[in-house]
Amino acid sequence: MKRASHFLLLAFCIISSLPAQRPGPGGNPGTTNPGGPGVGNTPSRPPQQNNPIPNNVPETQMPIFLSGKIVMSDGSPPPTGISIQRVCTGTPRTVAYTDTKGHFSFQWGVSAGIMPDASEVASGNNGRMTDDSLGGIGGGNRGLSGGGGMMGNSLMGCELRANAPGFRSDGIDLSNHRALDNPDLGSIVLHRLANVEGTSVSATSLNAPKDAKKAWEKGTQLLHKSKAEDASKELQKAVDIYPKFASAWLELGRARIQQQQFGPANEALLKAVEADSKLVEPYVELGMLASRQQNWPDAAQYLDRALRLDPIDFPQAWFVDAVANYNIKNYENAEKSAREALKLDPAHRNPRTHQLLGLVLVEKHDYIGASDR
Repeated sequence: MKRASHFLLLAFCIISSLPAQRPGPGGNPGTTNPGGPGVGNTPSRPPQQNNPIPNNVPETQMPIFLSGKIVMSDGSPPPTGISIQRVCTGTPRTVAYTDTKGHFSFQWGVSAGIMPDASEVASGNNGRMTDDSLGGIGGGNRGLSGGGGMMGNSLMGCELRANAPGFRSDGIDLSNHRALDNPDLGSIVLHRLANVEGTSVSATSLNAPKDAKKAWEKGTQLLHKSKAEDASKELQKAVDIYPKFASAWLELGRARIQQQQFGPANEALLKAVEADSKLVEPYVELGMLASRQQNWPDAAQYLDRALRLDPIDFPQAWFVDAVANYNIKNYENAEKSAREALKLDPAHRNPRTHQLLGLVLVEKHDYIGASDR
């Protein structure tokens, strides 16, 4: 049993040999919605036009355009850059981001150039953690085009929702939407979570001058389109104008991760933390970056902090936190984090969590518990 434990531990430590690889709320492990309550409560939407589709134009060949807006249940202005996710067969994928007024629009089935949200298990070359980056154990999500219903025009079994740390989103059922229906889906309502200490909106960022905000908004839009080099220039301009711009430092860190500039990325993310210690996502990004570099003590430190601030919106962070704590032999924290990851994955889409928990229990000499994994 001990020999098997050492073998699997080695698997967790090969992260550096894998290709570089994309968390939050806002969050999902690529499996379930931790915000759970309220998802599926479809808000009012404009009546659909029951236009018959001509027999000579198959619906599956017609583009489907969707649009809508985000509103806050308390009437406050929505945060900028909220990720809009489609959820098909329980798997969330980012398909768009909101503008400064909370509006969004996109073409269904077109995911090229859309950067994954921080709470997703992302893939690609944008510097985020891949599903295979933690040892290559088990399956998981494979890129932005995976999951039923995203590629192609089938919306059956899919819903649309917003994703912002610290908030719970209502959902819009897309199963009955057709190509010639009104593309305006109406409003998605966000509800603030009372038991989340951390925020997705930096209080210091609200005080940024107009020119800094303009550069930040432009940089963020470029980053969401995976234009990291251009985004970095605008975001650097924003923090030069207003050095306490926590949200701009966060996005600058992400842009540098996309460019494989990990040292400068780490510096930018630490600046975000310095500017606003309640902003959750810089801690998540720092923890994921440290994990990629096998810096397990730092990974555990940053992810522990992120999960204390927001235990709901970053389920994948619980798994990575468990890996980090396992590698520094903090088995109590590793067990806690693994069990939290399992709670947020009731469909058991990430079998590696069970394997990891089994390893932890072996180290704690709970062989009966380990045998059940």
